[in-house]
Amino acid sequence: MLAYILRRLLLIIPTLFGILLLNFVIIQAAPGGPVEQMIAKLEGFEGATSRISGGGAEVSVAGSNYRGAQGLDPELVKEIEKMYGFDKSAPERFWLMLKSYAQLDFGSSFFRDAKVVDLIVEKMPVSISLGLWSTLIMYLVSIPLGIAKAMRNGSTFDVWTSSAIIVGYAIPAFLFAILLIVLFAGGSYYDWFPLRGLTSNHFDQMSLGGKILDYFWHLVLPVTALVIGNFATLTFLTKNSFLDEINKQYVVTARAKGLTNNAILYGHVFRNAMLLIIAGFPSAFISIFFTGSLMIEVIFSLDGLGLMSFEAAISRDYPVVFGTLFIFTLLGLVVKLIGDITYTLVDPRIDFANREG
Repeated sequence: MLAYILRRLLLIIPTLFGILLLNFVIIQAAPGGPVEQMIAKLEGFEGATSRISGGGAEVSVAGSNYRGAQGLDPELVKEIEKMYGFDKSAPERFWLMLKSYAQLDFGSSFFRDAKVVDLIVEKMPVSISLGLWSTLIMYLVSIPLGIAKAMRNGSTFDVWTSSAIIVGYAIPAFLFAILLIVLFAGGSYYDWFPLRGLTSNHFDQMSLGGKILDYFWHLVLPVTALVIGNFATLTFLTKNSFLDEINKQYVVTARAKGLTNNAILYGHVFRNAMLLIIAGFPSAFISIFFTGSLMIEVIFSLDGLGLMSFEAAISRDYPVVFGTLFIFTLLGLVVKLIGDITYTLVDPRIDFANREG
């Protein structure tokens, strides 16, 4: 198993390289890069052209590849290119980025006047809070509910819970968030929960117990919206996985031997059925942890990684885009490896090392 883990860890390196290279090529080909955006800002100022070009007539940038560069001093355009690193060729920029990332140096944001690492650390508490508690609650609710539905398949309980789950699945999480605000955050009815932020303004002045309560008080609505909008798939996956195992021959044999339902469920069915659920954990975790909370962050004024990554992509803030991509991908690969290791804990019969050999 140790050899398998080492091989998987080494495989992370070419995987990261491939993902970074693919995204680098795609993003470089997209129009509206940082140089073009800076040129657009300069052209947007009234009279900027005459001031920048030193008075007189407008100067056209001969051979310029940038839209809107007409009228700007060519030297100024070159300075802008140098400021953003575009005075070098694309392969050279990619190579310099790889060398920096190997040293865990992700550079500085083009537009936020801060290092990428500092920005990620600043936004991380929001994403960790939303992703961790949403995933934890979702699994604590979905797995027992899915098992209960499988054991009572076709019953009134199964029908009513399926109806409620389908309604929850059909309505996007952000609509639930708006509904929760209207009902419980000072909308048209009650004002029980805060509308924005992760903590109160006087958070630093609270006692330890008060800080914990204030933290969870702010998380109630956004986490509830995320859980309601995402737990349906996991619940049905759990139910169908357990139903598939319950109908297999080894369960019939176990019942014929006189084993109780609990003994069959938790002694035999559970570990086989949970393999499929564990397989989907990495993608579910990463999705909720980062991308899945974007709209929730916007609605509840939570400045997290999802919102920052979206804004960086829109503004072509390449250091933030590639830095967060690198970290997200690395985290996803590590979580996937942890998921594979969890396979062996749930079912020791699985041996990835021998299977690969």
